[in-house]
Amino acid sequence: MARDRARFRRPIGRRRYRKIFVIATEGIKTEPSYFAIFEDNSVIHVRCVKRTRGSSPAQVLRDLERHLERQQIAKTDEAWLVVDKDQWTDAQLAELHQWSQEEDNRGFALSNPRFEYWLLLHFEAGAGISSSRECSRRLRRHLPNYDKSVDRRKFTRDKIVKAVERAKARDSPPCRDWPREPWRTTVYRLIGNILAAAPQRT
Repeated sequence: MARDRARFRRPIGRRRYRKIFVIATEGIKTEPSYFAIFEDNSVIHVRCVKRTRGSSPAQVLRDLERHLERQQIAKTDEAWLVVDKDQWTDAQLAELHQWSQEEDNRGFALSNPRFEYWLLLHFEAGAGISSSRECSRRLRRHLPNYDKSVDRRKFTRDKIVKAVERAKARDSPPCRDWPREPWRTTVYRLIGNILAAAPQRT
């Protein structure tokens, strides 16, 4: 009997089977609530890094680096920085882009000018927007109760796939670092990787 039990014992040192996506975001409410959509999954694990203080690109990067020092990830996992263009300078953003180029499993996603544009692309093409106020107004057509948190029931897999397609179409030709023109976002690159790792997500 003891021999039979031993046969089914998990091998020591066997690696967890879920791919991990570690994401550090500039926002403390909208982005984490959006990425929480992907947490309930048996194939992947999406983990948002808790922000300490400040929201500058440099601080977002420091928070991610500290997290990775405490909890290292495998080469098959991914670490991403997600920020908005806002008022940040090219020099500030260049530091994040440089970090993302140092390892194959690192990424840098930016929405110009803000993350709400990425949310809007789940529901429409997002053309003809001239201001952040207009972006918010259009988003509330689809999410009347939007208050910086995301109702995951509104973001089905079909809508997420549509957002990826729309953002990719607007990022043409694909930017090498981050979107310089307003109403562009490269969050679709991160989400595309998540969807590819968890193709059965609903």
